[in-house]
Amino acid sequence: MDSHLERVLILCKTYPSPSARYVETSCVAGISEAGKLMRLYPVPYRLVQDEQQFKKWQWISARIFKSNTDNRPESYKIYVDTISCNPDILSTKDNWRERRSWIEKLPIFDSFEAVEAKRLESGQSLALLRPQRILGLEIEESDNPDWTEEERDKLLQLQAQGELFEQDEEAKQLRLLKKIPHEFYYRYEATAATGVAVHRHKLVDWEAGALYWNCRRLYGADWEQKFRQKLESDLSGKDLILMLGNMHRFQNQWLAVSLIYPPKQRPEAERQKSLFPE
Repeated sequence: MDSHLERVLILCKTYPSPSARYVETSCVAGISEAGKLMRLYPVPYRLVQDEQQFKKWQWISARIFKSNTDNRPESYKIYVDTISCNPDILSTKDNWRERRSWIEKLPIFDSFEAVEAKRLESGQSLALLRPQRILGLEIEESDNPDWTEEERDKLLQLQAQGELFEQDEEAKQLRLLKKIPHEFYYRYEATAATGVAVHRHKLVDWEAGALYWNCRRLYGADWEQKFRQKLESDLSGKDLILMLGNMHRFQNQWLAVSLIYPPKQRPEAERQKSLFPE
């Protein structure tokens, strides 16, 4: 399989899920130096070496090749052992100037209808969408609040085989991935041919999962108030952009795989006025 070295700015890591082949995996996505969205899968993120673990807004280099099991145009497989991380995280200084310079290389849709039309036209399976207004965060109890026996077996397979990084004592202590017993959905308004349409997408961003566990740890039974404060109240004051990704098997079904939230920019006329005070 032909492979090549690629630099990718990470924009997305989804909360891990059990995998029969890879123990647990995350879907990772980002933007290439050429300004194209790319999906890197599967990445058993918590199982890679510390120096290869990357964060959102960090550049990585890795050898990748076009997926032969996923026909979505952005999907690539990655040789995990070739991952090299730039130590710097893109800055948020100057109103997200550095990060915005990369976001603005990508089309940002204001209509989910347009996202879906693009999928039907070209197969596009990753997209940035700017909601007109977030209506709320819906929190539902998961049908299965804990892993099924099959899922747990997948997560424990390396331990059962006695092969979990035998040379690395610390890695042997890797904790079993915890399942989030809730599901989170954003309801939002976006422009549409009829004016405004309401949409609902499940949020699977790793950041949201980490926020949930932090709120549970810090606030116990009062976790939901603090969780909502961040994802509803705080982000409503930002220029919130949803990164949408569709599902391999059901490509008309989309998930919110990442949240991008630069500060809101003042209108151009107002910014210009502030440069030349009277």
